[in-house]
Amino acid sequence: MDLMSEGLRGMRTGAVGSRVIRQSGAWGLRFPAFAGSGFHFVLHGSCWLITEDQEPVALKPGDVVLTSSGAAHGLSHAPAALQDLPPLELGPFPPAPGPFDFEFLCGAYRLDHGQVPQYLRALPDLIVVSPDADRLPGLLALAELLRVDTSGKGLGTGATLPALLDLIVVQTLRQWHDQHDATARWPKTEDPVIGGVLRMVHEDPGRSWTVGGLSEAAGMSRTAFTRRFTAEVGRPPMAYLISCRLGHGARLLRETDATLATIARRTGYSSEFAFSSAFRREYGMSPTSFRRTPTELGA
Repeated sequence: MDLMSEGLRGMRTGAVGSRVIRQSGAWGLRFPAFAGSGFHFVLHGSCWLITEDQEPVALKPGDVVLTSSGAAHGLSHAPAALQDLPPLELGPFPPAPGPFDFEFLCGAYRLDHGQVPQYLRALPDLIVVSPDADRLPGLLALAELLRVDTSGKGLGTGATLPALLDLIVVQTLRQWHDQHDATARWPKTEDPVIGGVLRMVHEDPGRSWTVGGLSEAAGMSRTAFTRRFTAEVGRPPMAYLISCRLGHGARLLRETDATLATIARRTGYSSEFAFSSAFRREYGMSPTSFRRTPTELGA
C-alpha cells in the first residue's frame, strides 16, 4: 500500500502556495512551525539550514530542504541561532529586484484545518536532498517550471501549482528513500496483510467497515489485528478509517460540486448531519465553510 500517495492526496485539502525569495549581504530568515508541509529549493548561491537542536547544514544550488510536517527552521548566510533570525513575512510577495547573492524557491501546503497525514509525521522533521542530475534530471526541470509559474501567475496556475508541488515532493522523497534505504523507515507498509486491508479501505471508504469485518478480511482475531494494524500504521483501525473517510470527503468538497448528501453517502455516513458533525470535529469548521475557503496563498 503506497501511503505516500495517500498522504499527498490528504495534503491537497489544504491551501498551496509558492514564492521565489532573494537575499543579499548578511541575511537570515526564520520559518515558524506550521500545520502542513513544504520545501525550499536552492536556485542560486549558498546558505546554511538552521534548526533548534542540530548543527547547521550547508546548502548549495540544487539542494532541496523538505519540511515534512511543518517544523520550525531557518536559512541564513552564516551559522546562527534559530531564535536570532527574523521571521519571514508570509504573503504573495514578488522577489526583491536588483542584484542578489542568494535565491531560493519555496513551496508549501498549509492545513488550517485537519492534521498532517501520518506518513509525513513519521518522516524526519527536515530532510535535505542533493538531487542526482543523472538519475533524476526531472527534479531540476520541475523547479524551473515552478519558478516560472510562480513568477507569472498566469491562467491555469490553480491547476499547475499543486501538480508541480506534488511532483517535486515525490521526486525528493524518492531520492531520499534511495539514499537511506538501509536505515530509514520509509512511510509505507511492507506488511502484505495490513497493506491489503489499507487498499480495501482506500478503494471503498464508504463501505460499512467495522473492526470485526476488517480483522476477518485479514484472517486474524480482532485483538491481534488491532495490535498489528496500530503498530504498522500508527493509529487504531477505526481512527484511521474515520480520518480516511473525512479526508476523502474533504477532497470531494474541494474538487467536485457534489451535494453534502452525496458526499455523506460516498464516505460512509448515514446523513448530512452525521457527516457534518464528524467533519467539524476533524477540521474545526463545517463542510460548507471548508468548501468556500481559498486553496491558494503566498508561501
